[in-house]
Amino acid sequence: MTLDAGLQAFVEESRELLEEIEDTLLKIEETPDNADLVNELFRAVHTIKGASGLFGFDRVVEFTHLAESVMGRVRDGEISITKDLLTLLLSSRDHISELVEAALNGNQDLDAEVIEKGQSLTESLSVFMDDGTNDVPTTSERNAEAIEESVHSGEATVTSGNWHISLRFGEDVLRNGMDPLSFIRYLKTLGDVVSLMTLDNNLPVLEKLDPTSCYLGFEIDFKSEANKQEIEDVFEFVQDDCVIHILPPHSYISQYVHLIEALPEEKNLIGEILKGSGALTEHELREILAEQKHQGLDRKKSGTGTVQLLGELAVKNQMIQKPVVDAALKKQKKNQENQVVRVSATKLEELINVVGELVISGANTHLLASQSGDGQLMDAIENMSNLVEDIRDTALSMRMVPIGKTFDRFRRVVREVSRDLGKEIELVISGGDTELDKTVVDKISDPLTHLVRNSIDHGVEKPTVREECGKPTKGVVHLNAYHDSGSIVIEISDDGQGLSKDKILAKALEKGLVKENQSLSDNEIYRLIFEPGFSTAETVSNISGRGVGMDVVRRNIDALRGQVNIESEFGKGSKIIIRLPLTLAIIDGFLVQVGSASYVIPLDLVDECVEFDEAISDAYKDSHQINLRGEILPYVRLAELFNIKCDDGGKPAKRENIIVARYAGKKAGLVVDDLLGEYQTVIKPLGQVFENLKGLSGATILGSGDVAMIVDVPALVDIVSRYGAAGNAAVGKSSLH
Repeated sequence: MTLDAGLQAFVEESRELLEEIEDTLLKIEETPDNADLVNELFRAVHTIKGASGLFGFDRVVEFTHLAESVMGRVRDGEISITKDLLTLLLSSRDHISELVEAALNGNQDLDAEVIEKGQSLTESLSVFMDDGTNDVPTTSERNAEAIEESVHSGEATVTSGNWHISLRFGEDVLRNGMDPLSFIRYLKTLGDVVSLMTLDNNLPVLEKLDPTSCYLGFEIDFKSEANKQEIEDVFEFVQDDCVIHILPPHSYISQYVHLIEALPEEKNLIGEILKGSGALTEHELREILAEQKHQGLDRKKSGTGTVQLLGELAVKNQMIQKPVVDAALKKQKKNQENQVVRVSATKLEELINVVGELVISGANTHLLASQSGDGQLMDAIENMSNLVEDIRDTALSMRMVPIGKTFDRFRRVVREVSRDLGKEIELVISGGDTELDKTVVDKISDPLTHLVRNSIDHGVEKPTVREECGKPTKGVVHLNAYHDSGSIVIEISDDGQGLSKDKILAKALEKGLVKENQSLSDNEIYRLIFEPGFSTAETVSNISGRGVGMDVVRRNIDALRGQVNIESEFGKGSKIIIRLPLTLAIIDGFLVQVGSASYVIPLDLVDECVEFDEAISDAYKDSHQINLRGEILPYVRLAELFNIKCDDGGKPAKRENIIVARYAGKKAGLVVDDLLGEYQTVIKPLGQVFENLKGLSGATILGSGDVAMIVDVPALVDIVSRYGAAGNAAVGKSSLH
């Protein structure tokens, strides 16, 4: 690995570890007695310190060592976790991040603000330490520290610098021509027997004693430079007639850990890792696997219990110490992670673009094959189209990431903002494994931050107010995500005071956003908070109250072809619902024709297609509605909406079709002239000139080379369902032009 490659690995690892540290600290606040979380925190900080020392980032090492020492005292139970200590450790995490970035940028001189912050944090951390613990450890001290840590964390039964050999000879060893004493003599050729204890607890009473049987066992302390395999080989010829446990000196624990870390990454089984480091011999591994197999058969017969893990059996049978097994498990996890190839977002974007062009080219090839009338060629093209579709799905799935990591970042936001405002707030997260396009995730992060901060500031009341209202003093902000009809839905809800319609309307009248006596639905009133400069806050704070942010939220969501709606009940809380497309690149579409123009409707939003019979809508002709199997469905003609002249002088097609589209629980009909079938659609943005055009969300290139517009179904369904009874077509046209 080159230095540049090593630094790049350090950059990626340190940023991941810093995120892990923040997440772990926030989890510790919820469960301060969780020892596993404290150990995870200590290991993460220790890893950053070690990696920084490798590249000579002394400032990082010095400060991180102090923070690690405080965390070590927490781990050892010498100091307790408090809110103030957690706040200090979170600030220390931020400072480590600043020091790492400065080191990576080659900044020899830190900003005065960073230096001052570091000095303040050092003084605060030192309060939790005894004198003399702030010094940066030497290399030898670090090695000793690693050994001590390994022994401390593990249940090691050997605390001296000698091997410990436990021998239990079988009764038949003498009858098989083996002399136990000869093996002990041979053992001395590899080193010195420091002590030997003979165990005679298996001796029977004199009357039952068989002179040809062996009843003795031995506990031996052995000083040698030999490795475990060499010592085990001494007893090679008697292995079937005895039980042998060989435990290495405690100093070997750290050596085994280093050997395990240096193993090739292709080893993924715990047994292979332990054997490869020399901590477990081939014979010991076979023994454990045989015991596992025996346990499995027993469990299968009884139908109860589970088979013990290989590492657990090795520790139980005194073949190995627990810290070595822990190191092997960590190596296994790292190897599995290393099998994941990191790809830059730029390269992935290029791949998606190339796949998009491949889809367009495939459509063109399919069209030409259809025109040729060659059956064999059509079959070959069909197979190729299936492969292209598989490539498309695979490429898009590579860009899908769970939203949970984005949600987790708000734990810190909620903690700090609620503390600044003097509120008690719990963040509840669900649906974190819901996946969506990484491009969407990156662009939705800032809008979500605005919404969460507003929920804390405007939504959740202070503890005293909540108590007066009969609510728990601790408020709840809930982040949730799920898939629905080809979209991802993100909900930000709180159990606060909710939105006051009267206050919003009064402010809107004052700003001239609505007219006196204008009739508005609840949702339309709530959506006024997304207008530029709109705020009902009585005081201006560093959190909110300036009317900046919510309009940015709406613009960003609109730019992602999404929608935002609000549900609220005064005194009980609010819910903001964001609907976004799963991807911004390639979708399955439904191709339709209106006049001479082609349009694409996202297939996930198509509920059904039916022939549009004027007789069905006679009773509702003036209101643009039809009776669809007992359900009143508002509709709009795309030809009227987009002002398309029909080929036969303005008359509609003889046999029109209506596409029933569903979005966010609402339904609306889109009347078209012809249905052309499913079509893989590569989304091309319309550009800034058309950014304010509603009703169309993009364009695509057909196999013929013609351009087809992509219908913005969410916008149309919203308009048609809201204004259907009051002339939706006219309202729709005014909104689109």
